[in-house]
Amino acid sequence: MTHKIYAFDFDGVICDSAIETGTAGWLVARKLWPDMPEQMPASLMSQFRAVRPVMETGYEASLIMRLLYEGMSSASLMDAFHHQIEALLLRDQLNVDELKEIFGTTRDEWIAEDFDSWIEMNPLFDGIADKLKQIDTDNSFIITTKQERFVDHILSANQITFPLERIYGLDRNLSKQQILTDLSLERPEDEILFIEDRLPTLINVITDDRLDKVRLFLADWGYNTALDRDSAASIKRIKTISLADIQSL
Repeated sequence: MTHKIYAFDFDGVICDSAIETGTAGWLVARKLWPDMPEQMPASLMSQFRAVRPVMETGYEASLIMRLLYEGMSSASLMDAFHHQIEALLLRDQLNVDELKEIFGTTRDEWIAEDFDSWIEMNPLFDGIADKLKQIDTDNSFIITTKQERFVDHILSANQITFPLERIYGLDRNLSKQQILTDLSLERPEDEILFIEDRLPTLINVITDDRLDKVRLFLADWGYNTALDRDSAASIKRIKTISLADIQSL
């Protein structure tokens, strides 16, 4: 019997985490650069939201916040994101593994000190909780670049029971393509639906011959741009969906 296997991204598909990620990024940046003030300038969060579609992993939020604070425009940062991030890492001699560690520790401190405010800044998108409560968790996975314990905290706070072993996060150090490949090999008869908000991630799946049978969906409510959505419309393998479509998926 063929089953429908759901593979959800988390940030930008299940959870609207941009404000929390930006705030955590600012807290981490203050640890890295002592010249940064305690209070984030009012304009920076909207600029961060604009840049969020090109961010891949949480620790980059601290680098984005530093560059925005130094006066770089969100448009300039988006135009050459990887170049600007690499340049900052080199300039200030920062280590990515250490940044990931500091980012996770800073979130842990925030959760320990004020769990309610942390959860409040991580709302689920409308209708997502209902979908997650309806589907069979034996046939569902979350594939994310977020650390798994944070996903578990947010789901639990929303009364969603989701097995921790089915959350594939940053801790596993595997690409989304590799995780999908492993699922395909484990469940060769089943139909995998991958719901993701980043177009480059979906394109990476398309270029991987092992994943030809995976059905691909771009979440238009997530962290993508109008250009991303226009580009996706011309790619046969990708179907763009809205929140209204999620219940029937």
